[in-house]
Amino acid sequence: MNNIVSFSDCAQMCMTCSLTCTGCAAACLDENDLEMMRECIKRCLDCADICNLCARSEQRSSAFMQEICQLCAQMCDYCAKECSKHDAEHCQQCAETCQQCAAECRKMAT
Repeated sequence: MNNIVSFSDCAQMCMTCSLTCTGCAAACLDENDLEMMRECIKRCLDCADICNLCARSEQRSSAFMQEICQLCAQMCDYCAKECSKHDAEHCQQCAETCQQCAAECRKMAT
């Protein structure tokens, strides 16, 4: 019996975004001016959590999937706004990934 699991573009993007945000937060902890990175770290960790929730909710066809996808898009925008303020490559990459994830989540939320 073949039990191949397929994931939507949104679920895949959410998992990618979650890992990218977690990596960004970890890299921010290694920056010289930790105080300057505090808000970025908070937003990245929050975004990673919401992205994980969104991917899992979508995979099980949650009754609240559209609402969770909308919240995830908002959180990704919020994270991208902060990450884009920092010149560090990991922050710029995170901002770009968050923007892509927000776009995929909006597609699912409609």
